[in-house]
Amino acid sequence: MRIWSLHPKYLDIKGLLAVWREALLAKHVLEGKTKGYKNHPQLIRFKQMKNPLHAINHYLSEIYQEAERRNYRFDKSKFDKRFQPAQMTVTRGQLAYEMKHLLKKLEVRDKARFEQWRYLKKIEPVVLFKVIDGDIEDWEILQE
Repeated sequence: MRIWSLHPKYLDIKGLLAVWREALLAKHVLEGKTKGYKNHPQLIRFKQMKNPLHAINHYLSEIYQEAERRNYRFDKSKFDKRFQPAQMTVTRGQLAYEMKHLLKKLEVRDKARFEQWRYLKKIEPVVLFKVIDGDIEDWEILQE
């Protein structure tokens, strides 16, 4: 499961579809509708929120909006639009790690997008994240 902190504009179509599915799965976990993935590290930051469902619905709305910008038709009935906007934090180290991870994927899957983002200096997060100083988040499962 990968729930990107990176703004979804950086993702290729495979990444955008995957994060939509993963965030919907996370929503089901947070709603208690599935037995699997209950303790997945990617869910820690959502579970720490005062209202995790508002946070995951806010996240899904941001992914949905990016899909709309690209003229993809994601099913907006899959998330609750009555959420209270959430404010979460993400460290600069986490964003840098995720961008490095994404660039490895893009180099193989979408060369044009890889070239577009490979020299990016300022990485933007999903709108609900406030960037703070810090290293890679403790919950991250590091991959080579």
